[in-house]
Amino acid sequence: MTAAQHRTRTFLFIGVVVALLIAGLGSYYASSSPDGLEATAAEQGFDTAQDSAVAGSPLADYGTAGIDDARLSGGLAGVVGVLLVLVLAGGLTLVLRRRNSTADDERADGSAADDERAPTAARG
Repeated sequence: MTAAQHRTRTFLFIGVVVALLIAGLGSYYASSSPDGLEATAAEQGFDTAQDSAVAGSPLADYGTAGIDDARLSGGLAGVVGVLLVLVLAGGLTLVLRRRNSTADDERADGSAADDERAPTAARG
């Protein structure tokens, strides 16, 4: 592993740890009061929002189903959310990188054959 690769991996590792700490511990200090939009909607009388189709899911409403402590539930939901995004983004990156390297390989093979067929004057 080169020094540049080591620095990149260290940077990414630190970034993931910081994101997990913010998600897990930052939610402990989050306000339980509604945000500004919800508070204004309630004051003005148009807070007619209905629960979404996923309202019964395990991570609905910024919490984790089955955990009674609201702060722990929110922190765990944040950590699970960060890990889920990390897995999805990492998987997408790997798929796109493989697809891109395959396309590059095909172009490299095709361009060499094109050069051999090209007239000498055009190569110059």
